[in-house]
Amino acid sequence: MKLFIVLGAINALIGVGLGAFGAHGLEGKLSTKMLEVWKTGVTYQMFHALGLLVIGLLVGKYENVASFTWAGWLMFIGIVLFSGSLYALSTTGIKFFGPITPLGGVAFLIAWLMVIIGAVKYL
Repeated sequence: MKLFIVLGAINALIGVGLGAFGAHGLEGKLSTKMLEVWKTGVTYQMFHALGLLVIGLLVGKYENVASFTWAGWLMFIGIVLFSGSLYALSTTGIKFFGPITPLGGVAFLIAWLMVIIGAVKYL
């Protein structure tokens, strides 16, 4: 589905920008620990942006495989929750964002499980 390819590309674009911003704009403004939290958000965003690109190709080729579509949405939600909460936590220090991160991690895990299920059943 074109939507997942576009979402993947947008997230890769944002990930590159946020990675550069973290390296150049946040250095010296965040503690070493919080800068690492920021980098973790960028890393997971980039990997899952690539995952969205792959899912977009799978959905395009196997349109009727619901598990691939679910994987795409869960991966996108995971990026928002996981990486987004890490960006917010690292820049604000507000602990409220910490418990949101694992929800994004669970979304990532389920997304990859959906890819496995779709691959085993349909490829």
